[in-house]
Amino acid sequence: MNNLKCKPLAVMLAAMGAAASVICPAHADHAVVTVNGGRPSSLPTQIPTTIEGITGAQVEDRINASDSEDALKYLPSLNVRKRYIGDYDHAVLASRASGTGNSARSMVYADGILLSNLLGNGATYTPRWGLVTPEEIERVDVLYGPFSAAYPGNSVGAVVDFQTRMPTRLEAHVKLSGYGQGFKQYGSDTHHYGKQGSASIGDRQGAWSWWLDVSRLDSNGQPIAFANKLLSQGTVGGGGVPVTGAIADRNPVNKDWLILGATNQIHTVQDHAKVKLAYDASPILRASYTLGWWKNDAERSSQSYLRDAAGNPVYRGDINVGGVKYSLLPSDFAPSRGDLEHVMHGFSLKQHSKGEFSWEVAASLYDYARDRVRTPTVAVPDLNTNGQGNITDMGGSGWNTLALKGTWRPGVDAQGGAAPHVLDFGVQRDSAKLRTRVFSSADWIGAGDGKHVSTFNGEMRLDSLYAQDTWRIHELWKATLGLRFERWQAFGGEISNAAGLLYFPGRSESSWSPKAALAYRASELWTLKASAGRAVRNPTAAELFQGSIVDGKIINTDPTLRAERSWTSELTAERMLDHGSLRATVFHENTRDALYSQALTPTVNTVQNVGEIRTTGLELSYQADHVPVHGLSLTGSATYADSEIVRNARLPASVGKRQPRVPDWRATLLASYHLGDKWTTSLGARYSGRQYGTLDNSDPNGATYTGVSDYFVADLRVRYRFSPQWTGALGIDNLNNRKYWAFHPYTQRTLIAELKFDL
Repeated sequence: MNNLKCKPLAVMLAAMGAAASVICPAHADHAVVTVNGGRPSSLPTQIPTTIEGITGAQVEDRINASDSEDALKYLPSLNVRKRYIGDYDHAVLASRASGTGNSARSMVYADGILLSNLLGNGATYTPRWGLVTPEEIERVDVLYGPFSAAYPGNSVGAVVDFQTRMPTRLEAHVKLSGYGQGFKQYGSDTHHYGKQGSASIGDRQGAWSWWLDVSRLDSNGQPIAFANKLLSQGTVGGGGVPVTGAIADRNPVNKDWLILGATNQIHTVQDHAKVKLAYDASPILRASYTLGWWKNDAERSSQSYLRDAAGNPVYRGDINVGGVKYSLLPSDFAPSRGDLEHVMHGFSLKQHSKGEFSWEVAASLYDYARDRVRTPTVAVPDLNTNGQGNITDMGGSGWNTLALKGTWRPGVDAQGGAAPHVLDFGVQRDSAKLRTRVFSSADWIGAGDGKHVSTFNGEMRLDSLYAQDTWRIHELWKATLGLRFERWQAFGGEISNAAGLLYFPGRSESSWSPKAALAYRASELWTLKASAGRAVRNPTAAELFQGSIVDGKIINTDPTLRAERSWTSELTAERMLDHGSLRATVFHENTRDALYSQALTPTVNTVQNVGEIRTTGLELSYQADHVPVHGLSLTGSATYADSEIVRNARLPASVGKRQPRVPDWRATLLASYHLGDKWTTSLGARYSGRQYGTLDNSDPNGATYTGVSDYFVADLRVRYRFSPQWTGALGIDNLNNRKYWAFHPYTQRTLIAELKFDL
């Protein structure tokens, strides 16, 4: 780490005027806030390791949060690949040593219910953020690294825990918001608008409490894909319809290509409803039930830049650009329709005594009740033109969890004072079922069934035992030792095409994951911590049960995929300031057999094991209130990560290159100022440094479609309280209108307006 560069971070520090109080002039500010009051986190806060959090009230006050994942926008080392408001299928969470292509290396929960989609790993298997609305968030906490034995190996990057509201008295809330974005890219110069409304009400009467939350989002996102042709694909000479409008550009590997039009302009209408019930059978025993429902009607449309001699748009056939012929495929401008309806259940029975023993039983179910995506296989100009097409049906997919947990505090006093030992232990089962069926029909818009094309199914099960002892050795020393045993099974794998059905062999493996942490309170101001843990991230159903059938055999897959095995460690120094805190953490992760898609043949990519990836980095986090003036809160972070591929026999050219989607620098800043009791203003900034999208780093041009670019964006929010019940807010995301990419383009400058009523 002798090549640390502080330049992009120094700008952010200068903006907040806090460089003198930070360890390195390369430290930027961030929205990690120490939470006081409210419900305690469900994360294992007794473990002396890094946990950061922010309250729902602080999110509402300081952040333009249109989706629940926006609550994480300024937390250290985290990045959610949210391409537009309401992004439901690509908003992957990245952490210190994991990029936005590794969705299975983090875990997201809401009130103990698993929202992470572990059916697969990648952009299309994102957490189900839509099952939580920003208005119902009470707080969000993040556990960094696999340092708790209570979580599976998918926690190697981070564990995010949303806690939503549960009322203690009658309360009701209504919120209306709207947004608009001007988008200019290639031949597109368009405006996109959306609106959102939510309402919630809850009460507590005696032993019963309840909560009802409903919302609707109607979002028109910008185009996120672009039809293109490499110049090398053209045929010099006559033929094809002469067209104008093609735009010359270079792709990420700096090959010349033509941009022919904008595609995947998504209009999504999402409805959400949630009911929560709780019954306190005694002062220390609570039963809770949650029912969540999410519906999404999505349309993806396209706009061709190509025009014939009469000025008509061209979507199909052979075209001629400057004397070179190209062939437009039906997929180049294909629209699509999505009809999704998902249901979530959660139940828990928890005895939360502070005495010698407490326990919990928790179960959850996430069900793809309906999930169909329709795409034409013939060239059509718009969403309303019918014809032959394929329908992908994932109905029946989903996951469920069951956990029995206990906590034993031997020697605790009658008042619940600190016990010398806190022993946590439990038994868990996590199951996932992937069901994918594709059929074709002459009516791609409305067909309920049709000719069989393919199936792709499989199931996973993880049975776990864990125990973890947190030992207060001395008033200055605290240690945690944990051990987790996991037995993983993969079964029911099958793949078919029109000719027949073939089966994958079942598999089972067992693994042990030790954990350890130690803290030393060196003084009233300084605390030192060290943590280490092993995580085993098993292949998902989508990674393991894939491929194609040729001559009655399954090919283009690796049924012997090995699990990722990661050792992660961190060393932390924390200092309490007069009105805040400062933390410096050095982290290291060594992952063997990392799961990445790479070339199996010259024309086929599939998931394979990468021998070894090593990441070493430094994370700085700062938080202070009333500095340097009363009413000003400053939070910020800076992360440097040196993430290198050390071994990869499958692709030797990648050895010594950076891990994809893990930038060298990340940094955030959030400055919030309260003026009296009515006005709040906040200014935020987010920075991400150089990164690549390929294992061999062969894509140096990040500022183009399918590229991965660096970025620096600023966000502004002004909130005013008209009365105790009414508040309004105006915000601008991407204030500096930066054009930046993560394969797809992110939103450009977006104006957001909100009006809220609280009873």
